[in-house]
Amino acid sequence: QVQLAESGGGLVQPGGSLRLSCAASGSIFVFPTMGWYRQTPGKQREMAAVVTSGGSTKYADSVNRRFTIARDNGKNTVYLQMDSLKPEDTAVYYCNAMEGRAYWGQGTQVTVSS
Repeated sequence: QVQLAESGGGLVQPGGSLRLSCAASGSIFVFPTMGWYRQTPGKQREMAAVVTSGGSTKYADSVNRRFTIARDNGKNTVYLQMDSLKPEDTAVYYCNAMEGRAYWGQGTQVTVSS
């Protein structure tokens, strides 16, 4: 059974940085795509960044040049380095892994506030 364990959320001031981590367990395969999505109350979950097993990345326009996604295929782990954080980045961030179907983590809260 695939499980995704997220860590690294918290409270940070505007302009600060946070690093999220997500470790996948229960699969012997390297997920073709892993990524991070985020959701605020009353809104749909949206993609923040995704990365393929080959290293190709895609970012939402709102986070491009501020967030960096990376993965370690050997550890089935994906990271999200978030810099120059803004209050509008406040959301619950969910780890995602695709392997025939979508797997989701439980979510980690990121709050950007002074």
